[in-house]
Amino acid sequence: QVQLVESGGGLVQPGGSLRLSCAASGSRLTINAMGWYRQAPGKQRELVARIPTGGTAEYGNSVKGRFTISRDDAKNTVFLQMNSLSPNDTALYYCNAVVTRIFYGTRDYWGQGTQVTVSS
Repeated sequence: QVQLVESGGGLVQPGGSLRLSCAASGSRLTINAMGWYRQAPGKQRELVARIPTGGTAEYGNSVKGRFTISRDDAKNTVFLQMNSLSPNDTALYYCNAVVTRIFYGTRDYWGQGTQVTVSS
């Protein structure tokens, strides 16, 4: 079983910053990519940022230049540094990992979500 545990969400004022973390755990897993998606009320889930193992990060258009994704592969952890936050960034943020496991193949795993609220 693969578990993704997120942390770092909360309430922040416009223009502020937050850092999200997500740690993946499980036995004999190979992580192919990790990333973050978000879903605001009444909207579809959208890509925030993702980074393939050994690859280049990609970002959703609305966060380019403000958010930075990084990984600590030794700890199977992905981070999202969010700067210059605006109310439009308010959403439930989900951690995602594309994982290969023996006998289970490759599939997506999702965290429970962490709420980010940007408001004065």
